[in-house]
This record gives sequence, structure tokens and C-alpha cells, in this order.
Amino acid sequence: MANQVHEGRKTVSRGRVVLSQVLACLALDFLLIGLGMSISFVTMVLPEVMDAKEGLSITKKQASWFGSLAFLCQPLGSLFSGPLLDHFGRKKALFLVNIPHVIAWVLMYYAWDVPSLFIGNALLGIGTGIMEAPSVTYVGEVSDPRLRGLLTTLTNMFTSAGMFIAYLLGTVLSWRQAALVALTIPLTTMFLVLFVPETPIWLLSKGRQKEALRSLCRLRGWVEPEDVKEEFDTLIHYNDVTHQCVICMKDEKDEKELQSCEHVNAKLIKRIALKFKHVLFVKETMRPFALVMAYFMFHTMSGLAPVKPNMVNLCSALGMKYDAKTVVVFIGATAIFMNILSAITVKAIGKRKLVLGALLGTSFCSLGISVYAGTSLPSDVFSYEAHTFPKRGEVLPVVLFMALVCFTSLGIPWVLLSEVFPFRSRGVATGFAAALSYVIYFLSSKTNYNLEAAFHLTGTFTIYAIFGFVGTIYLYFFLPETESKTLVEIEALYKGEKRIFANDFLINAILNKKGSINNGADKPMLVK
Repeated sequence: MANQVHEGRKTVSRGRVVLSQVLACLALDFLLIGLGMSISFVTMVLPEVMDAKEGLSITKKQASWFGSLAFLCQPLGSLFSGPLLDHFGRKKALFLVNIPHVIAWVLMYYAWDVPSLFIGNALLGIGTGIMEAPSVTYVGEVSDPRLRGLLTTLTNMFTSAGMFIAYLLGTVLSWRQAALVALTIPLTTMFLVLFVPETPIWLLSKGRQKEALRSLCRLRGWVEPEDVKEEFDTLIHYNDVTHQCVICMKDEKDEKELQSCEHVNAKLIKRIALKFKHVLFVKETMRPFALVMAYFMFHTMSGLAPVKPNMVNLCSALGMKYDAKTVVVFIGATAIFMNILSAITVKAIGKRKLVLGALLGTSFCSLGISVYAGTSLPSDVFSYEAHTFPKRGEVLPVVLFMALVCFTSLGIPWVLLSEVFPFRSRGVATGFAAALSYVIYFLSSKTNYNLEAAFHLTGTFTIYAIFGFVGTIYLYFFLPETESKTLVEIEALYKGEKRIFANDFLINAILNKKGSINNGADKPMLVK
């Protein structure tokens, strides 16, 4: 939660302001590396244990569950992350969320049978789910609008870095040894969290005004209080508004401070019910919630996410010329590069164009893989059965799949999630959104086996391409631009009475024509 840096400050360079916020996000970056390793570790384990001749071995059906189990368990963690975030604060939450991963990596290292392997993977999923709300919320609240797009987009890079490390470890170490190396990441994160500041808006929400001012001074380049007075006054005003009873304020035209009311003094169950009704189920929360979840669904089902757990085998099934594990390592490195490009691009063209371009490109790549599989692969190829893999290797599937990785990595669903919810509901709404997103991830990865068994690789990727094309059309009409807008401005945008459409020449032409037919009645809002 931040406004722009006060223009009158002459003594602090822009580099110093950037450095202060980058350092504040350092622990978060390590947290995201661990998150990336946890969601990609199964990709390295699966080829080693599926129908293994010695040691732990799982069947094909067990493999489909093992590959998606973490996604199934992540919603459980996500539901806990919101209350954890609101009660303990962003900083303590960043510390506590590492505990499940510490236990999980130890259990994965010592896994002695199939149930223990599944339990370790489930704990990785729960830990990842708990991590999401604190991570996306923290970076959104400590950064100012001019840096928020860059910093939130770079979070994807650190997640991809964790994925790359997991893939790389899988090529040089056994999966047990890789799990032991991965254990160092959450331990390092817990140490670094001790040195990061709490977010100013959360401190204000707890009445700790002096601490909030010190935190804001640190986050704006270790400046003096007078240098951030304008921004701090705005935060205080916003905090005062969020602490007023939303029910009593409904019909108030001004935002004067209200005294304690019957709603505040109600019993616990009634207060919870009122919070859900008047804080969660309101348009400024539900509008962005619906939009972000639609984006998550289209982004996830557009091709790459469903095949990630079985990606090593898929590379072999597509008949790639190079060793599958080596290709996967290059995929991880490519994702990091594309995330950096995404962070640079979002500043130049904004989030809306980036989202639409990335999703459209992903759709064409999935369609290309579908056409290739239908024309160049035998009909009996099945990525879950190694004996069906083609013997002859080609370069074209490598190019198509790498392009799919590139465009998918440009997508920014978690970036949007970090900025669209109002402060009142941010912790809980982000937790619910993360939980539902992991349900989508689970369904996509679990159904990949069934889709491929029924429609083969060509039909499977055709379905993924259709999801991408439909999603591009939907987001073209309804995704507004939020780059360089403050969190207060974004909240006000979704709080308006009119339906929100993106401000685009084609949309404008359609709406203007409709408005002229209706004599301009109930004209929807266009958002730049």
C-alpha cells in the first residue's frame, strides 16, 4: 500500500528508494525460490519412481495422483494463510509459513514407502498454499506504484528460479539428495525475515502509528519523517476509513469518524457473518475476485501447467531430439529470462497488453503442438507409457514447447492478485483466491492423464488452445489497466456502480453504438 514518493524530496536518489524496497523483498525472494522448488520437485521425482525396478516405485495411476496431490492440498494451506496474515502480520507470517516446508523436505529425504512419499508431497502443497497470501500481499504493500509493477512481476522470476534449481538438481543429484539441498531454502528465508520491516498499513491497522512511520521511512530510502508526510497522511486517512463500520458507513456521504456501534459489539459468530456479508461479498472484492479467477483458469488451462508434473516424460513422448531432463533444465532457465522480460515489458506497455499478448501467444503454441502431434506422432504415443515413445528425435517439438514456455512465463496472474483487493478483505480474499487457483491447478494436472488417454496428445493440446483463445477474448473486454495506479485508486475503481470495461477503441465503438441505441442510459465505465 503506497503512494508515489513525495516529489519535494531532493536529498534521496531514486536508486536509494529502489534499493530500500528491493532489500525489504529479499526474504520474500528466497521464499519464492522455495515455492518454485516445491511445485517443480515432483517433475524430477516422477520419472525416477514411476514403475521403478528398485527402491520406491509407483504405478501410472498413482503417478497421476502424485503429480497433482500438492495442488489438491494447497487450498487447505491457502485458507489458513488469510487469518494468519491478518492476525500475526505480514512479517511474522513470512516466517511461520516456512515451517511446513521444513518438515516436508525432511520427510521427502527419509521417505521409506509410497504413503510417506505422498505425505511429504502433500506437506509441500500445504506449505505452498500458506505462502501465497503473505508473499503477494507483502510486496504489494511495501512498494510504491511506480515500482510495484516491476517488483511484483519479478516475483515470478524468483519462483521460476526455484523451478530451475529443482530441475538442475534433478540432473546431478538423486531426488533424496535434492530434497536435502532444498531444505536450506526455507531455513535461509526464516533467517532473512528477521531483518525485513513490517508493512506500514498493517502496523497502522493495529494502532502502531510510530512503528508504521519508521517502516515507511525505511521503505522510501531511509528518509526523515517529513519526507514521507504526504504519503503517511494518506495512509492514516485510508486506515481510518477501513476501520469504520462498513454497515454504518453505507449511507454516510462523508467519512467522519464513527463511535462504537452494535455491529462492533456483536457476538463473534455474528461479527464473522457480518464481515463475510459486508466485507467479502461486496462488489469491490467480488468484482476483482471473479476477474482474477477467470484469468487463473484460462492461464492454467492454456497448455503448460497441466503437463508440468509429467513434463520430462512429455518431452520424450513428443519425440524431442535432446535428452528430456536437459530440455527441462533449459525450460527452467528460459522461464527465468522471460520473467525478467515480463518485468521490463510491464513497465513499458502495462499489465493489460502483456496479459493479452502472453495468453494469445500461449494459445497458438498449444495449437502448434496439437498439429505437430496429429501429423508427426504415432497414434499410440502416450506420455505415461515409456514404451510408446518415438525413437526418432526432432527439433520442431523442442521449438514449439520452448515457445509455449516463453509465452506462459510472460503471464502475471499472481501479480494481479497482489493489487486488486481492498485492505479490509485483502488477507482473506487473497487466501480464498489462492485456494481456488490451486483447485484449478489440481484439476488441470489430474485431468491431463484422462484427456490424453481419451483424445491423445493432439486432442489434449487442442482443448488447451481453445481455453487460451476464449480467455483472450474474455480478458480483452473485461481486464482494466492497473499499472502505475495506487491501491486506493484500484479499490475505488472496483467500488464504482457501473460495469467495468477496458478502454479500447474496438470496445469503445461497440459500447458507443449500444449507448446510442439506449440513449446513453446506464453507460458502462471505461477504464484506461
